[in-house]
Amino acid sequence: MKTKPCFRMRSVLFCLGIALALTGGLWAQSPEEKGLEVAKEAARRDDGFGDSTSTLEMILRNKKGQESKRQLRIKTLEDRSDGNKTMVVFDEPKDVQGTALLTWSHQKQDDEQWLYLPAIKRVKRISGSTKSGPFMGSEFSYEDMSSQQVEKFTYKLLDDAEYEGMNCFVLERYPVDKTSGYSKQVAWLDKAEYRIQKVDYFDRKDGLLKTLTAKDYKQHLDKFWRPAVMEMVNHQSGKSTTLLWKEYEFKTGLTGRDFDKNSLKRAR
Repeated sequence: MKTKPCFRMRSVLFCLGIALALTGGLWAQSPEEKGLEVAKEAARRDDGFGDSTSTLEMILRNKKGQESKRQLRIKTLEDRSDGNKTMVVFDEPKDVQGTALLTWSHQKQDDEQWLYLPAIKRVKRISGSTKSGPFMGSEFSYEDMSSQQVEKFTYKLLDDAEYEGMNCFVLERYPVDKTSGYSKQVAWLDKAEYRIQKVDYFDRKDGLLKTLTAKDYKQHLDKFWRPAVMEMVNHQSGKSTTLLWKEYEFKTGLTGRDFDKNSLKRAR
């Protein structure tokens, strides 16, 4: 018995409807929804590292290209229920030795930061009004030293683009915190691994302020990608700061006690 043409047509339309239901959700998403989806996936891929430690060299350059160098240690404790905790300690040169920055990042409330200055044996709290200031004379601000929780921004997927031979998402993100030093950030994430490759930072007047580039990524524990080189260039001052990351270690057994306020004075 031959199938009636109208029945065949209904079958084709039904199958097409199923396909659209499965894939059309992505097409129907707004740029804001797509942007949030990309940000969440990037965060998901870094979930579960537990804790990490590394050493790094900080190279400061003035607008004439003259350099000064600092040696640091950094350790991070993952907190998937709120936000990560981070401690940065300066080892060299002597004039900054023992200086330490403790950051408690949060998903919804303001991040908390404290700076220990060994010369005066004092812990200084970094307030919201000063977090846009330079961190220890570098082109990284205190705000940049916080972990970039998904909830700290709203998002908009601008386009796809090629950067350094990689297909990338171009994602605009807007800080939720009204005291942020930035009006927006434009980030390039490679589509293969959702790693940050480049970020443009715009000041409160929407002028291009800084550009961060990250490169020489290496994979750790068969999952977690970390860059070996990060460079922040200030387009307005002509200064730049390069971070050279070394000796990454993961799941070292750090606990919350390693990140309480008293640990600042033990940082040496």
